Amino acid sequence: MDSPWGPLRGRVFRALWIAVLVSNVGTWMQTVGAQWLVVGEPRAATWTSLVQTVTMLPVLLLALPAGAIADVLDRRRLLLAVQCMLFLVGALLTVLTALGRMPPPLLLFFTFLLGVGQALTLPTWQAVIPEVVSRAELPAASALGAVNTNLARSAGPAVAGLLVAHIGSAAVFGFNAISYGIFAVTLFFWRRPPRRGPSHPERFGPAIRAGGQFVRYAPTVRRLLIRVILFVLPGSVVWGLLPVVAHQELHLGASGYGVLLAALGVGAIGGALLMPRIRRIMTANRLILVSGLIYAGALAVVALVPHFAPVAVVLVLAGAAWMTLVSRMNATLQLLLPNWVRARGFGIYQVVFAGAQALGALLWGQVAEVAGLPVTFVAAAVVMLLGTATVPWLPVHEHDDADRSPAVFWAEPHIMLEPRPEEGPVLVSAAYRVRDERAAEFVTAMDGVRLTRLRTGATRWGLFRDGADPVRYVEVYQVPTWEDHLRQHEGRLTGSDEEVEERARALAEGPPEITHLLPADIDD
Repeated sequence: MDSPWGPLRGRVFRALWIAVLVSNVGTWMQTVGAQWLVVGEPRAATWTSLVQTVTMLPVLLLALPAGAIADVLDRRRLLLAVQCMLFLVGALLTVLTALGRMPPPLLLFFTFLLGVGQALTLPTWQAVIPEVVSRAELPAASALGAVNTNLARSAGPAVAGLLVAHIGSAAVFGFNAISYGIFAVTLFFWRRPPRRGPSHPERFGPAIRAGGQFVRYAPTVRRLLIRVILFVLPGSVVWGLLPVVAHQELHLGASGYGVLLAALGVGAIGGALLMPRIRRIMTANRLILVSGLIYAGALAVVALVPHFAPVAVVLVLAGAAWMTLVSRMNATLQLLLPNWVRARGFGIYQVVFAGAQALGALLWGQVAEVAGLPVTFVAAAVVMLLGTATVPWLPVHEHDDADRSPAVFWAEPHIMLEPRPEEGPVLVSAAYRVRDERAAEFVTAMDGVRLTRLRTGATRWGLFRDGADPVRYVEVYQVPTWEDHLRQHEGRLTGSDEEVEERARALAEGPPEITHLLPADIDD
């Protein structure tokens, strides 16, 4: 049986995993300290939900640009610079809080700045994981990422609750600042091996466009993102309003709230440890059904049974349901994304995840102000059940065995002109000769080729039949610039793309005739 702890045998992954754990503990302590600092304010439900919203909002706004930066720049150096910035912000927040100069609006501003750092960190760290573990270990590494988060979720809130109760929020903020420093030191001593990139490095704007283009024409990725929205949107009610439930419904202090968050973390850790067995006995779609039912039931108990013990028990179950589903989606995405677009793909994933969580927290906070906490949690449970019921129509298709490794199988383009990299658009055509008895099968196979072209940079694609020569089929696609087309030659295509193209070419007679049409004013 595969060990869930296998990736920790690697020295680099182990060191980085521990550093991220310390940083995550600090982040969860920060969240508890910030939410508890405003829980006694008028309109507490709005303030606490806004803390959650401004934490997620930077991810929503910046995760995709951050992914593009991480795919273009050195990922280690980017992470190191961000942790240094977060250390400085955390230190200033600590000092101002200790001096009693931290009103709720200013707290939200500092929380937003820390969220900006997290937005830059998340997709970059996710893209680093496949560099330090083997492909076979990716599912276990993803589960360990969830264990990391939820160990922090268990320890951080409990420690934060004690510190807030006996010292104050400034101590919590100070620990968070130190945790960023520890991560920075670990990154400083990690010597990332040099990686050979393409001969034409991507610019920022085109890199963002290419990331969005990939996800748009990757049906399995799009379906996965929809399922994440349907789960996280109602599930975010717990993260946004649990401090208000602890304070107003259960009449707990900061320590009691920390215990409730720890219950969520304990359940999540248990779910992570069971992930290898769950992957073997339960498909992704069945896991979505089970997780949705468990989570909805937990929300109903929180709404209808305002007593500490039952709420703590169902939060353990909710934590397990949340972790197993999110971890499964994360691991599936790791396997679906090729390296050239991995950080951008996770940037989009983080945008979707954070957007659903931020919007959900804001929405449920407003509902709670109008209708009260019990009605809000019941409504969230109903929305969770409705989303879960869509699985037969919106299933997740896992293709973990697909070859996502780079495949350079196109011949170097032979042209007489020397276009500048930024020249474009470029029109590429490929002419095939296909006998009538194979025509229908060829057209079907070319639909797969269409997706590979569009995922790797083409903005338009078409397949045409020559009216004067009926056995001649011409594929035409357009890419924005010459450098975009060169990247298709140099590593954007994968082994799976090669298989799709070979199936189509096997139905034609001989190799296709390739032409490249450049703008007529290219020599101006």
